[in-house]
Amino acid sequence: MKRTGGQLIVEALKANGVRRISCVPGESFLAVLDALHDSDIAVLVCRQEGGAAMMADAWGRLTGEPGICMVTRGPGATNASAGLHIARQDSIPMILFIGQVQRDAREREAFQEVEFRRAFTEFSKWVGEIDDAARIPEFVTRAFAIATSGRPGPVVLTLPEDMLRDEVEAPLAKRYMPVAAHPGRSQLDDLYLRLIAAERPMVILGGTRWNDDAVANIRHVAERFKLPVGCSFRRQMLFDHLHPSYAGDVGIGINPALAKEVKEADLLILLGGRLSEMPSSGYTLVDIPYPQQQLVHIHPDPSELGRVYRPDLAICASPADFVAALADLEAPAEPRWAERTARMHAAYLAWSTTPEKSPGAVHMGRIMDWIEANTADDTIFTNGAGNYATWLHRFHRFRRFNTQAAPASGSMGYGLPAAVAAKQLFPEREVICFAGDGCFMMHGQEFATAVQYGLPLIALVINNGMYGTIRMHQEREYPGRVSATSLDNPDFAALARAYGGHGETVKATEEFGPAFERARASGKPSIIEIVLDPEAITPSRTLTEISQTKSR
Repeated sequence: MKRTGGQLIVEALKANGVRRISCVPGESFLAVLDALHDSDIAVLVCRQEGGAAMMADAWGRLTGEPGICMVTRGPGATNASAGLHIARQDSIPMILFIGQVQRDAREREAFQEVEFRRAFTEFSKWVGEIDDAARIPEFVTRAFAIATSGRPGPVVLTLPEDMLRDEVEAPLAKRYMPVAAHPGRSQLDDLYLRLIAAERPMVILGGTRWNDDAVANIRHVAERFKLPVGCSFRRQMLFDHLHPSYAGDVGIGINPALAKEVKEADLLILLGGRLSEMPSSGYTLVDIPYPQQQLVHIHPDPSELGRVYRPDLAICASPADFVAALADLEAPAEPRWAERTARMHAAYLAWSTTPEKSPGAVHMGRIMDWIEANTADDTIFTNGAGNYATWLHRFHRFRRFNTQAAPASGSMGYGLPAAVAAKQLFPEREVICFAGDGCFMMHGQEFATAVQYGLPLIALVINNGMYGTIRMHQEREYPGRVSATSLDNPDFAALARAYGGHGETVKATEEFGPAFERARASGKPSIIEIVLDPEAITPSRTLTEISQTKSR
């Protein structure tokens, strides 16, 4: 039976387990939209392609299966590149389908034409264009395989408009086969001998390709060996923060006590992550390219092993497969590092206790205390980038897997689209978005998407009237010379109501709890604007103090 290219795309998505896609519609892929009309695949219509791509990233981040996004050529695709970049740097499986100019118009700079194999290679693991509709099952299955294998990441498939209208005979699509990589026995024996001989070992968890079982298994390993465990930047959901082995997050603004322990470790076990610029504190925690510590690096992609740091032992395996293989390792009766592990956990608890003082009428530390006392362990927290995120990353104690969606790439605007995706994926769980005023405005229009689909997320917009992180750096490097960082903002609570949601404004700490409860009870997507004194730029230092540091 002949089917159109559009129908074959939808069939291939269904064969690979796709249940939802995000999109901004375009005339270049009308044939796909028509085929989706007869499908049970849910379509989330978004307001800007960058937000749509970030939603697909969040689906991939929270499920381990590729998130799917569809956009049109030219400006639609270039808008979506922001989400592609996040997925690439964060190792998130995602597939971006782009409607393309018709085949006989290529290479003429036709309307909205972009040659995506040249333009998007840097953002993607693979960029392919489907010229023949009969090859759609082949290309789509390959896209899923590439997006999920080794180090996961985004794949781009471009779809010429006329190809999607072609009616052809094609094989039925089959689901892709995930690729597993298991550690060898000799490698496990080598690791075991290094661990037993160590005085000051430490494990740092990161990356993707984790699941609930893997997170539970690494917790059991840490318990048996009494190992100190840290989590890489914005991967905090990989370990229970109240577990006696948890040492803290290895990221921006690292606890100085933890940084000292990492530098003094004699064995670092880097599991799943890459220890890139942010978690390595600008490549200062570990000497590059030859660490002073013994380094055991476990990663599912062989091209990442030895790429930046030269490991003493490199193991090509996914975190889930590696941790499962540790089950039969025998722990020493009294590990010599047990006291050090307890000391590191105590240092984390002290570091994550909110400060006593803060400038202004709103004290974010007290707000974080309220959130900790009044939200469930399975609450999903999302955020973009900015100093405001420090309050979440440092003072929220993550307890469970799949409760965090935040860009390790440091991209602003991510929090709200990710919250929309998370709430659609897990409607029974509370979803809280942290955003700064500058961050929220980058993709704040996706609040309309949350309203349209009845997704009652709660967005906390922490408004200090500026691009806070840049202002902080500006005051440190050029004190008193404010330039291009001040913002005049809308009334965010009124904006929420204009969209059809619920809005609140908090100007004093004690107003937050009642405002949150009203937002929660409204059953609507909500924005709670928290008006923060600009001086409260970090939990420990004011803007004035940072400015005076340079002048001294």
